[in-house]
Amino acid sequence: MNAITEIGAQGFTRRLAAAAAALRWEDVPAPARQVAAQAVLDTIGCTLAGAGEPVAEALLAELAEAGGAPQAGVIGAGAIGRAARLPATSAALLNGAAGHALDFDDVNMAMPGHPSVAILPALLALGEARGASGAAVLTALVAGTELACRVGRVMAPGHYDGLGFHATATLGCLGAAAACARLMGLDAETTAVALGIAVTQAAGLKSMFGTDCKPLHAGAAARTGLLAAKLASRGFTARSDAIECAQGFAATHSPDFHPGRAADPAPGGFHILANLFKYHAACYLTHAPIEAARVLASRPGVAPERIAAVRLTLSEACDRVCNIPAPRTGLEAKFSLRLTTAMALAGVETGALASYSETTAADPQLVSLRDKVTFDFRPDRAHTLADLELVLDDGTRLAARHDSGVPAADLDEQGRRLGAKFHVLAAPVLGEARADALAARLVALEAEPDIGAVLALAA
Repeated sequence: MNAITEIGAQGFTRRLAAAAAALRWEDVPAPARQVAAQAVLDTIGCTLAGAGEPVAEALLAELAEAGGAPQAGVIGAGAIGRAARLPATSAALLNGAAGHALDFDDVNMAMPGHPSVAILPALLALGEARGASGAAVLTALVAGTELACRVGRVMAPGHYDGLGFHATATLGCLGAAAACARLMGLDAETTAVALGIAVTQAAGLKSMFGTDCKPLHAGAAARTGLLAAKLASRGFTARSDAIECAQGFAATHSPDFHPGRAADPAPGGFHILANLFKYHAACYLTHAPIEAARVLASRPGVAPERIAAVRLTLSEACDRVCNIPAPRTGLEAKFSLRLTTAMALAGVETGALASYSETTAADPQLVSLRDKVTFDFRPDRAHTLADLELVLDDGTRLAARHDSGVPAADLDEQGRRLGAKFHVLAAPVLGEARADALAARLVALEAEPDIGAVLALAA
């Protein structure tokens, strides 16, 4: 994708398509390969843990009833006591929704959204059906992530911040289409057509956060991208300038369109290196306040009953993403800045899935702390930067700052943390031995000759 050195509105879609189609495994440097494998490990772990969630159960019931060719497996189907194979597009939809059901999957602020859960389920379903190698799947994941992030930067901030589109859904389907086209070996022009097929179906609203529709967005993006690439390969037609054309994606989905930004250098050469992995099972924009609260909660003399006031200074974008004031359910709790900050201040483990529940949302101590949180939302501030101030009952003021938008510098340490997270998520579903065996195969995915053999351990 580094081949893009200059880009304008004319030919925008085709240039991005050409870069995705041209990417080879040999072009991907070792750090980007490592992060790509970590993204696969993390996404599959999240999918295994999410397979038993109500949104996944409802989708599986519907898709299994509809039937179709058994082309690809359902990740973690054993979590709900049933094995299943579905058509590839149905598997992409279901696995994508399950992967995002817990809101525990990776984030990239260039979109801004969740790249892997929108792209990888499509690649895994396609790769399993085609017997693709691990290196081929990883190459395609890098290509799709790169394209989604470049389009995200081009349409920022109005697409996500202003109009309220959920970029995981809208840009995710473009990334999935490009990734699947790369895995299928489609040429640049056919890849551009696949982007056109995907873009005319791009949808997803931030107003649905806190409902089952948010994980549905991720699954729908994966299905849309896969279907778009498959249809393009059969000669299905669409405009190959669908992003930049009059009444195209950019014109209808954002007040901002800055095509030159697509040529801006990505960190380390590839946007996937800026993927941010989640260690708190809540919306990513709650993570900086959580981390700041954890720092202050560890200070001598700080206890929940001594906290008189909590003040958060954040980007105004956070107000439109995760500011449910009085959450009632575990899912709503994941999108409540007030409650997640209160949880961190009270010592509740925000990385534990069980912490997000109706019981937690109604806990009197947490509700009391929650209601002491006030905000200073500011424009032109990084989405991931939080300043937290506590006022104690004796008037003492304490402050902490955290920016959760800084990618890990030590990729080996990141890998160890993600391995531990994977085990926590996967072992209850697969058992200890099988979870460890799957993790070992995923970490070394580039050496696997057939992705289907690896996925058999996950189904």
